Amino acid sequence: MRQDPFEIMITFMCAQGIGMHLIRRQVSMIAERYGQKIVLETPEGELVFYGFPTPSTLASADPSELAACTNNNRIRAANIIAMARSFESGKLALACVGSGECDLETLRETLCVHSGIGLKIADCIALFGLGRFDAFPIDTHVKQYLWEWFGIEEARRSLTAKNYRILQEKARAILGTEYAGYAGHILFHCWRKEVKKMTTF
Repeated sequence: MRQDPFEIMITFMCAQGIGMHLIRRQVSMIAERYGQKIVLETPEGELVFYGFPTPSTLASADPSELAACTNNNRIRAANIIAMARSFESGKLALACVGSGECDLETLRETLCVHSGIGLKIADCIALFGLGRFDAFPIDTHVKQYLWEWFGIEEARRSLTAKNYRILQEKARAILGTEYAGYAGHILFHCWRKEVKKMTTF
């Protein structure tokens, strides 16, 4: 929670339809290729880290080179560059700064005008990068626990934009609006770990 907004945006843009291993790999490759190298001297030797690249660095990236970091997904690379340019211009950055002053739907609409960002990713950015604990991202796992644990009938249906919003409202009615996203994230991990017995996060 409360991670760097730009890093969160790019990370979740890399997360569409793939597993955690590939997400981590893509983000690591972007950092290694475009981020600042940081060397830490220790008694055991050097430790090498890479900072996440700045918006200006990714805004000027070559799409073909960036695609090598996004599992050769050129559309994703182009979307990341466009997002970085919007952030660098100040338009998106200002929207993020004022995110606590606008309603969630307005914030979501601001994010969703960018290619590569839909309702779920916009909610993830709001929750993890902008401190909007009222944002409640919904994926397959969330749908599953909303049905199994809370009996929300709509969770058995396809996740259309309309149904996404219905599920959110019903989840907020149960979990409370103010911290629905925070509670939902805890439930998400409980579902994956305790019910699905998944060990990778």
